[in-house]
Amino acid sequence: MKAAVRTRYGPSDVVRVADVPTPTAGDGEILIKVHATTVNRTDCAYRSAHPFLMRFFAGLVRPRVTVLGTEFAGEVEAVGAGVTPFAVGDRVFGYSEGRFGAHAEYLVMPQDGTLATIPANLGYQQIAPGTEGAHYALSLITHARIGSGQDVLVNGATGAIGSAAVQILRSLGAGVTAVCDTANLDLVKGLGADRVIDYTAEDFTQDRQRYDVVLDAVGKSSFGRCRRLLRPRGIYLSTELGPLSLNPLLALVTPLFRGRKVMFPIPRHDQQIARHLKDLIESGQFTPLVDRRYPLDEIVEAYRYVETGRKIGNVVISVGPSS
Repeated sequence: MKAAVRTRYGPSDVVRVADVPTPTAGDGEILIKVHATTVNRTDCAYRSAHPFLMRFFAGLVRPRVTVLGTEFAGEVEAVGAGVTPFAVGDRVFGYSEGRFGAHAEYLVMPQDGTLATIPANLGYQQIAPGTEGAHYALSLITHARIGSGQDVLVNGATGAIGSAAVQILRSLGAGVTAVCDTANLDLVKGLGADRVIDYTAEDFTQDRQRYDVVLDAVGKSSFGRCRRLLRPRGIYLSTELGPLSLNPLLALVTPLFRGRKVMFPIPRHDQQIARHLKDLIESGQFTPLVDRRYPLDEIVEAYRYVETGRKIGNVVISVGPSS
């Protein structure tokens, strides 16, 4: 089968498309023919081993997994012994961080992995980008217990995480102020933001409004800079480690003082998350944004584009015939 392979850490050029053996489904596993996948920030971090901390998860000297790819949508090709939730021919989508393997024509997943069936009215390329950014956003929102009537500021509202966060927050009844650039003000309003701040025209950290939660979906700010935006018991959330990698430490220390605090939750990966995201997508409460599409043979160009930091939502990779 064709797959995007890398055998060392480095820039986009370490990835190449090559023929590799097709995997087989073992007991309790599912073989999926991949029709669409994505290139996202998670893939880039594991490919480059930046930050260095990634090496402790992916291999200290060289990567343990050669085929990356977290998000996918495709069709069940075969099932191993004991598989009950899925059958050959089912259309499925999901998330595979740790195992990876979605940047290929075939992928093996455990039957209890982050996996769900695709709603009948959606195609593979529409739903493939429905898990990576969204599950990070959902994890942050859930851990902070954000609900109706709360005021939330989302920095980086046009990325995969930020665009999902704005939509999910809106579905919960939260008031949303979103931060983006001039070109995407209307787009972000269309996602459901009540108010939009153009970061090219003003510094959002000087905003006069106060918030229950500040969610930094791009990790380009800090608790120190955003603290003044928070109400006395407000919460700062970030998708990145932060300056000097302090966010995990601040998440341990700041709750001790019963004031403004940092949360740095570790996302959960399981079938319940996949089904929750399916429900949000099927109900129209969340629609993954797609910026560009590339064939698998051009995946290096996709990596280059993602790392410009200019993508809007998601970059989809077409692996097989679309539906």
